[in-house]
Amino acid sequence: MATDMPWLAKAWRSVQKQLTESRLPHALIINGERGVGKRAWADAVAVLLLCDQLQTDPQGMPQACGHCKQCELKRAGSHPDVRVYAPEKSRMVRIVQIRELINFASASPQVGHRKIAIIDRADQLNINAANALLKTLEEPSGDTVLLLLQESGRPLLPTIRSRCQTHTLPVPVAAEAERWLVGQLALLPPENQPDSTSVAKALMLAGNAPRLALDYLNSGFIALHDAAFCGFRDFMKNQVTLADAAKAFKALGLAETLWLFEGWAADLARLSAGGEPAHHEAADMLRFLAGCNPPWRAHELLGMVREGREAVVYNANPELEASRLLLAWQQLMPKRQRAG
Repeated sequence: MATDMPWLAKAWRSVQKQLTESRLPHALIINGERGVGKRAWADAVAVLLLCDQLQTDPQGMPQACGHCKQCELKRAGSHPDVRVYAPEKSRMVRIVQIRELINFASASPQVGHRKIAIIDRADQLNINAANALLKTLEEPSGDTVLLLLQESGRPLLPTIRSRCQTHTLPVPVAAEAERWLVGQLALLPPENQPDSTSVAKALMLAGNAPRLALDYLNSGFIALHDAAFCGFRDFMKNQVTLADAAKAFKALGLAETLWLFEGWAADLARLSAGGEPAHHEAADMLRFLAGCNPPWRAHELLGMVREGREAVVYNANPELEASRLLLAWQQLMPKRQRAG
């Protein structure tokens, strides 16, 4: 882990030390921006905790052997003492999943000496599921370790947070993120490797979160983003209708639509405070808007994005959400330049 994704090395060393000193807590919150490697880090911790034949790395810290029965089962994705719970169709982690986790935690390990439960996106526990999880956190099983993945800026109940230890995974610096991403892309056939401009753009859109940038390059996201941004820009210039501008966001899906609007609103807030935007392509338009609006308007837009995320639970329509946000952005334009 420390070699493959060096920006995670500090948090990794901390867990290694806790394991060596028998101070490992029964529940860890793994906090970090989207795409920094939270799930990969959690999987590596799971292997470390399950391995039957721990070895030592060059720093004398424990590391998984990679070839014992536990390591092989985990690598194959078939370890019976590892369970992953993630949002389902409701886009939330539901109480039925947490009840299953509780039953899993109360049973004995099947092939190892520990059980590992990973909640991918613990910040998307619905209220009933979060309250049910408290029982397991308050009365932990001695042989179960819970790993709760939390996206930065997404809240967890204070009662859950207070019963866990938090490891925050940082975003790598630009050069480190690019180095990792280029290394991953080198594994692709030459005809599938993107050009350097696309790589730079993916990293910019991902805020230097390298695994998210890789997803963007592999999924065709950049072309969809470009279409959505053109619709946004043209709507603000009164060159397309609201309906046409919103259509471009439908292909992105709700999560990515909200992610984009959040990024633009955050850049508007930065510019209003004298900073620089992260989304360079939108810089000119955002500078213009920052110059003719009070700073609180940017925070109002960010609040609307948060409302949109709450609507995710009810399977909100990305086109309708994009329309709502586009109209709010339109209100930032001088009256004479607003669409009719």
